[in-house]
This record gives sequence, structure tokens and C-alpha cells, in this order.
Amino acid sequence: MRHFGHIPSTVRSGLFHREPVEFTADSPAGTLAVALGATLYSPATRPRLADAIRKQAARGVVSMVLCLEDSIGDEDVQAGEANLVQEFRRLATEAPAGTEDGGTAGGRPAEDQAEDQAEDPGEGPGVPLLFIRVRDPRQITDLTTRLGDTVRLLSGFVLPKFTEARGAAFLEALARAEHIAGRRLYAMPVLESPELLHLETRAETLAGIAAITDKYRDRVLALRLGVTDFCSAYGLRRSPDMTAYDVKVVAHVIADVVNVLGRADGTGFTITGPVWEYFRPGERMFKPQLRRSPFLEGRAEDLRTALIEHDMDGLLREIELDRANGLLGKTCIHPTHVVPVHALSVVSHEEWSDAQDILRPERDGGGVLRSAYTNKMNEVKPHRAWAERTLLRADAFGVAREDVGFVELLTAGLAG
Repeated sequence: MRHFGHIPSTVRSGLFHREPVEFTADSPAGTLAVALGATLYSPATRPRLADAIRKQAARGVVSMVLCLEDSIGDEDVQAGEANLVQEFRRLATEAPAGTEDGGTAGGRPAEDQAEDQAEDPGEGPGVPLLFIRVRDPRQITDLTTRLGDTVRLLSGFVLPKFTEARGAAFLEALARAEHIAGRRLYAMPVLESPELLHLETRAETLAGIAAITDKYRDRVLALRLGVTDFCSAYGLRRSPDMTAYDVKVVAHVIADVVNVLGRADGTGFTITGPVWEYFRPGERMFKPQLRRSPFLEGRAEDLRTALIEHDMDGLLREIELDRANGLLGKTCIHPTHVVPVHALSVVSHEEWSDAQDILRPERDGGGVLRSAYTNKMNEVKPHRAWAERTLLRADAFGVAREDVGFVELLTAGLAG
């Protein structure tokens, strides 16, 4: 699989200076952590889940979480487990199913898609990285056993309400599940507990999480932030005009999590961005946050209008703030959020040029140089960690051509 693999190769070549690299579920953990991108959540009880997984893979999704926790009721857990076992079996044995909307995908007639593919086929849908969000440690070993040989399709488990005390049992169960499965399974802890939110217990809780995740470092793929739970503890809910960083009690927690668990000195982990809850039009209180000029330059004013109408301008701003604050990737609860996350994860030609200059072997001694774009200072030693992370992101999401911006990437991703 690869990011933007769902769009025709001729379109990709026109967008990218360097295309995203291919990866598999068996790629190194560092590669997978960066490549998670927009991780799409789906309730484990969803009917015909295997078809939905293939459908989303064909639209560019590379990681999904099948949820047995907050997205389903307590009374539906057993049915959700049974559905997962059944749908993994279908996913492993059946050919890719047709789409669920009467022979169309992305709103385009099937015959038009077949014609496009004959001219310039994209890459096959395959199966994305799949994770199961469990409620308790018992489910990890139980589901691994029940999945049988279809466990080969599973990349790991998402661990809710993660603290040092709760996490130990989950991670020990994961180690047992690996033995049952005979293959590596990753953990993605969700940081969302009240102990982490409350100021008087935050430092101790973060220290405990750091200790246990370091102990199981080879099994922890990424850390996820449960901002909805943070807001819940104070009876808050941000509007579509607000990002998580506008809710100060939440922003402070994100900053502290990155401070302790996201360091670039080899002790940190990939930390993913919080969920964006909105996907339908609503009455706006504030002016749209998307400037007109990038869309006018790309002759994509209709796209700008559609994004604003669906409250996506707030999402785009939050994605930019995620990266500025040290987060990469994002939890998504609606397919329309996936392409914006991936489009804004692509490394610009300017970023790539700066990173390349900073990491040249002859710069090892440090120093300051003017950017090749002649618009900034690149200081080699302070900017080295940023440059290294930028090149990892470039491998996963590609480097845009010099004249290509996020509008073109959005347009191509949505049309793909």
C-alpha cells in the first residue's frame, strides 16, 4: 500500500516531485507510525464490515480502527466480537466486493471508473492496517484466538483510558497474543484518562505512562489523544469554528503530552492528532478560515465552498496546528476527513529542500545557511531533528512538485 495509491499513476506523477513510498504491514515500526495518516474508526458491529474496509482502502485509507469500546453500547459487545471474527474471515477469503452504493464509488458510475482504470489504473485496494479497539485486556487474547489464521490481517490493538496501572495488563495481554498469533502485534494506547487531564495528577500520570511505554517500546506503535474524553470531564464540546487548541484546558494537556512523550531525542513516540467531530453543515458563527487566494490560483473555488459548507475549514486549520504542535496523523470518524489529512501531510518542495540542505554530510559541523528559497535561515544543529522528521514524512506522504499546493492534492485525492 501507499498514500495516494488510489489515484492514477499519471496524476500522481504530475503532483509529486517524489512519490510516497510503498509499505506493508510488515514494514518497520518507525515507517508504519509515520504512515498511519488519517486513521478511520468504524464500529465493530457494522454490517458487511469487510466490504466497507475494502471500499475505504480503495478511497485512500491506509489505517482503520474497528471499535468495541465507546462507539457501541455495552449490550452490543458480544455481537461486535462475533461480527469481527466473521468479517475477518470474509476479508481473508472473498474477492473484493462491489461498492455499497449501487455500483458506484465516490459518486462516479462504475462504467466510468472501469474506463479510467483501463486507461491508467490506480493500485488495487488491498487491506489497510487494521487495529481493534478493545475494552479490557481479556479481549486481546480471546479475539486473537478466535480470529485463527485470519489474525494475519490484524496489525494490533488500540488500548483505551491508558495509564501505567491500566496499561500493564493490556500490554502483558498483547505479549501473550503475539505468542498465540505467531507474529508481531502493535499497541496504540489512547491517552484520555481524568488522571492525565487533572493538573494535580498530570505529571505523575505522564511519568508513569512514559515508564511503561518505554518498557514495551518495541510494541508501542503510536500514542493517540482522546480529546473528546478530555472535554467531557469539564462538560465542554468545541464547535466547528474552534480547534482543540482553542480549548485551553485541552491545549495544555496536548502540550504536556508532547513535552514528555514526543521528544526528538530517541525517547519519544509518534503522537497522533485528536478527532474532528463534525461532518455535516451547520449554522456558522464565525467567518470561514480558508483564504480565497490558494483556491483562486488553483481555480478551485467550488472546492473551497464545499469545504466551508461541510465545516472542513476548521478541520484543515486543526491539522496544521497538530503538526505545528508535534502531532502527526489524526483520528477520523468520517471518510470525508481522510483526504484533507493526507493532503496536508505531504511535504512541500520548500520543506524538502530545506531538510535536504540541513542534512547534507558536509553540514555535520553545524552553521547557518540561507534557504534555497532565499526566504529563511536554516540553522543546521537546531533544525536537524525537524529535518529528519520531515524526510520521514516525505517517504510516507511524498514531496509535492514545486508548483503544487494542498489545493491540487485535495482535488486529486477527492477525485481519485
